[in-house]
Amino acid sequence: MSQQAPHPQPAADFGEDVPRLLNRLQVAAVALCVLFGVLAALFQVLSWQANGRAADNTDQVVRVQEIQTSLLRADAIATTAFLVGGLEPPEARAAYDAAVDDVLRLITDAADAQPADRRVLADLNVEVRSYTTGVAQARDYNRQNLVIGIAYLNSAGDALREDALPIVQALVDANSDRALDEMDGQSPILLLLVGVLAVGGLVLVNREISRRFHRRINVGVVGAAAGIGLLTLVIAVYAGTKSGSNADTRDGAYDTAVSEASARTAANDAKAQESQGLINRGSGAQYEELFAVAAQTVEENASPATLRLWRDYVVEHQEVRDLDDRGSWDDAVALATSSDAGDPTAALDAVDAAAEQVVTDAAAEAADSFGSGGVVALALAVLTLLGGLVAAAAATWGINQRRREYS
Repeated sequence: MSQQAPHPQPAADFGEDVPRLLNRLQVAAVALCVLFGVLAALFQVLSWQANGRAADNTDQVVRVQEIQTSLLRADAIATTAFLVGGLEPPEARAAYDAAVDDVLRLITDAADAQPADRRVLADLNVEVRSYTTGVAQARDYNRQNLVIGIAYLNSAGDALREDALPIVQALVDANSDRALDEMDGQSPILLLLVGVLAVGGLVLVNREISRRFHRRINVGVVGAAAGIGLLTLVIAVYAGTKSGSNADTRDGAYDTAVSEASARTAANDAKAQESQGLINRGSGAQYEELFAVAAQTVEENASPATLRLWRDYVVEHQEVRDLDDRGSWDDAVALATSSDAGDPTAALDAVDAAAEQVVTDAAAEAADSFGSGGVVALALAVLTLLGGLVAAAAATWGINQRRREYS
């Protein structure tokens, strides 16, 4: 009896429900592609929003620090003008009023810009009103040459530092924390992970198809994997670049703005302590210790240009202290309250103006940097979503080719 020749094996295993298998593989491939497009696009949109919030929070940090500075500038002007006795100089009164108006305006602006700060800003507004009331009372008594005015001025200054400024500092810290958190909002690792998982899943789909149809490559599925891999590389590199840019801005312009604002605040506080040392005769040493603390803050935070001007002021301040320590109180007061060029008040004004310009420029640079690239980020997000859909279509086409072959 002759032996029957074996039948050739088909490309696919007919003992298995191949159409159902292809359907499952198609669902898996499409799901991988669509999920990649949706998740990667979502991560990019969230990163873009985080950059926008970083820019907004940077503005809020600077705005709140400006409140802090303006409060201490108002106090420095008020205490220096108090030394004159009687009716204070009109220009000093105008400068004080302008500083207080800036504070009240900035509180309103800050409340509009950051709803989370509104309750605390309302508390701050109450403390500012209390401070200005105390200064007004001290001024009234000073015009009458009544010594009790000193007590009211001291009380107002103490309340400012013990009640109002801690509120401002808490706002600075909270907004700084928010800004720093948002600066880390880029997601290059997550984008890579999503892309790698999608490509890996498509590779597995291609392998399952190749095992049953004895063709190593399914053009549609492999094309989808290659497209997703390339797109992943592009968006991850962009996110990594933006993350590096944010880090550079954080350590550069943002840090400069925050540090310079701290130096400006401390410089005005130092001037107020100088005047308090003269107002409270015989207590110069006590206030000189507070001056030294403020001076150290300026030394540690001021930009080089501001620091040079600050050191010019310190020379003038030391002359005031030397005169007072030698018993020439009238001469010390005359020097401290003089607005002539080169005298302490003018020197401090130069420090304040220089620091204000540095803060303004650095803050604008930081906010612009965080907020830049929005069009590119959104375009890439849309491209990613479309790319996921195109990849899903390509994978579907490739699997349909095998389905037709099987039929």
